[in-house]
Amino acid sequence: MMIYLNYTNLDSETQERLLSMSKKEVENRFGKQLKSYAQQHYVNYDTLLEEEAIRNLYNYNFVFNM
Repeated sequence: MMIYLNYTNLDSETQERLLSMSKKEVENRFGKQLKSYAQQHYVNYDTLLEEEAIRNLYNYNFVFNM
């Protein structure tokens, strides 16, 4: 996924928006597997989802406009 950002707009709101997008993507792609894993290993699903969403951000291609 290619994401275009304005270099001067990397505030917390933008970061939260990116994390939210990543969470939705991870949940759509791997939600059932993550829920199953969380139940089997007694892990909090929301924490697991957030960790995977952060990892997923590394798969994005960011283009910064200056």
